[in-house]
Amino acid sequence: MQQSNLKQSPIEPIDIVEREIRINARPETVFAFFIDPQKMIQWKGVQAHLTPTPGGEYRVNLNGRDIVSGKYLEIIPFSRVVFTWGWEGEGQPLPPGSSTVEIILIPDGDGTVVHLRHMGLAPELQQLHAAGWDHYLPRLICAAGLDPGEDPWATKPMGS
Repeated sequence: MQQSNLKQSPIEPIDIVEREIRINARPETVFAFFIDPQKMIQWKGVQAHLTPTPGGEYRVNLNGRDIVSGKYLEIIPFSRVVFTWGWEGEGQPLPPGSSTVEIILIPDGDGTVVHLRHMGLAPELQQLHAAGWDHYLPRLICAAGLDPGEDPWATKPMGS
């Protein structure tokens, strides 16, 4: 399996989780993994409903229990995707659409640097979401034609 070069910002602003990873695939290829439901579930989730237009649905069933949903806010082909994010279900501390995820795709030779910013997170939710992105972003190696393997979170509660 390809080693991930997941970078964590040394100092994170109070409401932001920020991550960066390099994928050995062009931005045109990586971009599709954020807007195409069949490509999305290759790296994150077991089912996805995506309508990649501003105001369109972003909904990913991560494991049959945990469902994240929001709306696409901005889509610039091959360079930027922004969507809202939150968890479906009664009593969730981060309801659907209450935070924002920004993905910036930066060409880097024959690869792409994926820069992720998850904004609007309360301090008590940052560690949970940081762990989630640390788990899922390296799985984007599928964009480079590599197999990320079975997702252990697809059959167990997230983080276990």
